[in-house]
Amino acid sequence: MDLVDLVALTLVPAARGRLVEAADVAQQTSPALESALDHLTFTGAPGPLREAAWHALRRAVHAGLQPLPRDSPAYPPRLRELPDHPLVLWVHGDVSVLRGQLVAIVGSRRASQSGLDVARRLGTDLAAVGLGVVSGLARGCDGAAHRGALDGGGVTIAVLGSGADVIYPPEHDALAAAIVRAGGAVVSELVPGTPPLPMHFPMRNRIISGLSRGVVVIEAGAGSGSLITASCACEQGREVMVVPGSVLSGRNRGGHQLIRDGAALVETGEDVLAVLVGAQPGGALEPANPGEPTGDPVLDVLAVDDPIDLDRICALTALPAPQVLASLAALEMAGRVRRQAGGLFVRVADRPPERPGPSRP
Repeated sequence: MDLVDLVALTLVPAARGRLVEAADVAQQTSPALESALDHLTFTGAPGPLREAAWHALRRAVHAGLQPLPRDSPAYPPRLRELPDHPLVLWVHGDVSVLRGQLVAIVGSRRASQSGLDVARRLGTDLAAVGLGVVSGLARGCDGAAHRGALDGGGVTIAVLGSGADVIYPPEHDALAAAIVRAGGAVVSELVPGTPPLPMHFPMRNRIISGLSRGVVVIEAGAGSGSLITASCACEQGREVMVVPGSVLSGRNRGGHQLIRDGAALVETGEDVLAVLVGAQPGGALEPANPGEPTGDPVLDVLAVDDPIDLDRICALTALPAPQVLASLAALEMAGRVRRQAGGLFVRVADRPPERPGPSRP
């Protein structure tokens, strides 16, 4: 489907998964939009939808937004794998950050001062070791997490429940601008100009978790919207982490239930990194040559047959634990390091080079 038809399809009032199905069907038929509408049994005419799509694209140009269709090489692969992925993302800022190593931080809009402090500190810690922070630009913990990432000199992504040119809440307009200036992005699946309606926010939560490798929940009461994000993360196979809190106010009841259900308890950025490192599967995707210097101080102190723990790696490299954990996470994702039981790490042996077969006469 071309971009206009794809945007037009997003305007049809249907479940996101159904829109994805319709777009898949339309890829093999023509005219594409008409085929997609037939699949959805939508009785409206395609003409007004296309006109509205053109209007959205023109508004995006004036607002400085970039439409990112799902077949674009810049579209984030983690999001693309979801059965209800957005057909189009509207991005204000650097689209490349959407493909980075990201962690979501979500929590109460009416957070306590302690909750705000924790969210901001986690944002700073994660940004300092090269992880991007994803949140929803809402009041409370979301805004604190974004500000913490900026404090740490990192990038952060705000996913909106309105058009990417309609900042909500309005008092976060300056924060949104700071996010973009710092190399981050403001993102929405909703066409430019869309107002922040209540029904949009639960839908955007799947994008927050879908972009991320894990979700950290702070001060989630029993009915908190953050629990929707945590539920989406579970369905998507992401890590769910919770910062525990007081049992006296009820602010943490939902979060504590997540812990009872198996979510990881975290208190610091180092804890979050440890969870993410432990979640990576083994396997040598791009292994290094064992024993040969690589230029990576963490990889260089690891041996193929002698697993060692985090404290030993820190001692051998003279590097702080957060930096070592960040390096281990990157090395595991590259298949160069494997985590073993007991918190031990071992270098992955190189595969022997393939020998060329005999040449045919």
